[in-house]
Amino acid sequence: MNSRWKYSTTYQTNCQVIESQSLWGDVVCRIWLPHQDAVVRVYESDLKPMDMAENIEVMSHHISYVAAAAKISETVEGESGLLDANILLAPMVANVIPLPHQIYALSRAMSSDRIRYLLADEVGLGKTIEAGLILRELKLRGLVKRTLIVAPKSLAIQWVAEMETHFNERFSLVNPGDFEVFERLNEGVFTGKSNEPNSNPWRNFSQAIVTLDSVKPISKRRGWSNDKIDEYNNKRYESLVQAGWDLIIVDESHRLGGSSENVARYKLGKGLSEAAPYLLLLSATPHQGKSDAFHRLMSMLDPMMFPDEESVNQEQVSEYVIRTEKRRSITAEGEPLFRPRVTETIDIDLSKSNEQTLLYEAVTDYVKRGYNKALKDKKPHIGFLMVLLQRITTSSSEAIYVTLEKRLEVLKLIKEARHLWSQNEYEDDLLELDGQSQLDMLVEVDDLGVVDEVAEVETLLALAKNAVIEGPDIKTKTLLNLIYKLEAEENEDDLKVLVFTEFVATQLMLKEYLEARGIPCVILNGSMSMEERRLAQQGFSQESRILISTDAGGEGLNLQFCHIVINYDLPWNPMRIEQRIGRVDRIGQKKIVKAINFVYQDSVENRVRDVLHEKLAVILKDLGVDKTSDILDTSLSGEVIEDMMTQVIMTDSDLNEKANEAIGIINEELLKDKQSSIIYSISEDPDISLTQKVKNHPLPYWIERMTISYLKMKKSKVTKGLLGWTFTWPDGEVIEDQVFYTEDNTQLNKLLSLENPKVLNL
Repeated sequence: MNSRWKYSTTYQTNCQVIESQSLWGDVVCRIWLPHQDAVVRVYESDLKPMDMAENIEVMSHHISYVAAAAKISETVEGESGLLDANILLAPMVANVIPLPHQIYALSRAMSSDRIRYLLADEVGLGKTIEAGLILRELKLRGLVKRTLIVAPKSLAIQWVAEMETHFNERFSLVNPGDFEVFERLNEGVFTGKSNEPNSNPWRNFSQAIVTLDSVKPISKRRGWSNDKIDEYNNKRYESLVQAGWDLIIVDESHRLGGSSENVARYKLGKGLSEAAPYLLLLSATPHQGKSDAFHRLMSMLDPMMFPDEESVNQEQVSEYVIRTEKRRSITAEGEPLFRPRVTETIDIDLSKSNEQTLLYEAVTDYVKRGYNKALKDKKPHIGFLMVLLQRITTSSSEAIYVTLEKRLEVLKLIKEARHLWSQNEYEDDLLELDGQSQLDMLVEVDDLGVVDEVAEVETLLALAKNAVIEGPDIKTKTLLNLIYKLEAEENEDDLKVLVFTEFVATQLMLKEYLEARGIPCVILNGSMSMEERRLAQQGFSQESRILISTDAGGEGLNLQFCHIVINYDLPWNPMRIEQRIGRVDRIGQKKIVKAINFVYQDSVENRVRDVLHEKLAVILKDLGVDKTSDILDTSLSGEVIEDMMTQVIMTDSDLNEKANEAIGIINEELLKDKQSSIIYSISEDPDISLTQKVKNHPLPYWIERMTISYLKMKKSKVTKGLLGWTFTWPDGEVIEDQVFYTEDNTQLNKLLSLENPKVLNL
């Protein structure tokens, strides 16, 4: 027996000789390889001597490496092979440092085997990060391999980017329409029959993101046969839900509630809810004052627990909802996460422009007559159009001119041949669309009084043309002056400003006007492709100073580098205003957010808002609520207020009377067993001790000790400088300025964790 240390040229590592034997003239040694913990045989000629000092040093590094690796192994793997449920690994291996409420959401989600939750944090609190943390934790536990994310079109690219940036998770953005190309490339492998081998194209993607409306089933489409509809649904919807997903995440999930169980989006939601054991529904406004739709949403999480609307009570709902309010969110140090915002109203004196005044008064008169005639004739879609036209008059002369021009063109076509338009075709989507999308849909509606309306529209169009010819609107000039003023106040020549308008024509006019004066702008609206949206956001973050967006264009924007929001025109539903401000009032915002609203000072719209604000202030005080958005969220998502404004503006109803009626409805909703506001009575105070536990966990230090000890054992050159470790992996890869833990986000791109395959292999 010969127990000594040598260097194996065969395995290129230090080894311990356990035994030597002479066999047919050659000496064969049995050796122990510490780094592999294996015993093998080699020829003695392959072993080289080591000096005692080097031997002791190598053994020291080996022992340190094995001890650290063992601690990591004990943390990561339990006796059964699964992870210790009491340890949250995802926050320690992600490329983002989670905040207390996000760690709480992860802890709460992982506290149960039934991981089916509604993540309902307020806008700007990072629900995407929470979903990513839960995804990573499930993957680290070996519970999830196949994940599907369903998101609105405007948010899909953002999901792809955030999953890769923050969690190193690569998702494929899948357009089901491309499956025809897939068929051709695979020579007809996919025939639409799900029982055929390899027939489901969705199985080609282990992590996929799809847009919500691209995969919802359809029941009819003009010019399509039943067979064609069945084929379409099979490829996009049925195959999707049969693809064997482990986890499904749905963003803006309130859209799945639908107006009834028969609409396409609810059918999609129901199918998705049954397609995976783990389900995360994300929505900042899941209730929207519609108890039936909220029940349908909750039943997707657990149909047995929520069989009917009566079962949707606080006790049961709270088991499935994870929610934090902005006012309760804190940093890791326990400080408030958000700073107070400042809101300012700028009154625009319309009387300074004779042409604009004439146009505003003429259009208002026209839409009032049209609205009341629509009520009498029981044509709600015509009434809706009239409301839109009234809102456009407070947007810009250019917008009303473009709209009237298009309306006149449609009316002339209707005179020649009846224009077909089905108000039921889009009934489920109409109310949730932004103003421009509603206008695009309704401007072509049919009406029996075509001949009379043609003459009226021609007259209005002439007035609009005069207003446009007169030059920039009073409000447009005010915007330019305000931008200059803000630049001076903020002492920033390249100050970033987010401007919201409801209508594309106003958007294009503002871009042309501002750029002609040397202010670079980009635009965002709902008609833009995902790539166009990405380029616009990139442009705003770099050279462009102004982003002009519609409500649909602004969905999902993360613009923390900007802190000024100007509402160039105001939607009648006040919750949309809150959503707009939420684009900049987000995690990472370092400045006080300023929201500036433009209103016509003598308009009826302004008078209604003033009265409403006063009455809402009374409710805030009486109920002890400290944010107006809490009330609006719980009262039919602002629809009550929007209806009140419609009644006062379009039918000349008594302002105080209608305002009192609206406030009464809101108050009743708030007090009615909190049924309509049940989701909003749920809000957690993040546990900072949980954050500290994750932050102070020694895992990153063990990873550092394991890695550095291993490298020294392998005689790799290892140095530590001010910026981190520099070394060479045994395979020759050079690593510079790497860290194993960080106190903030500054070195996340240099962080070595178990996410690194080489570290994990150790």
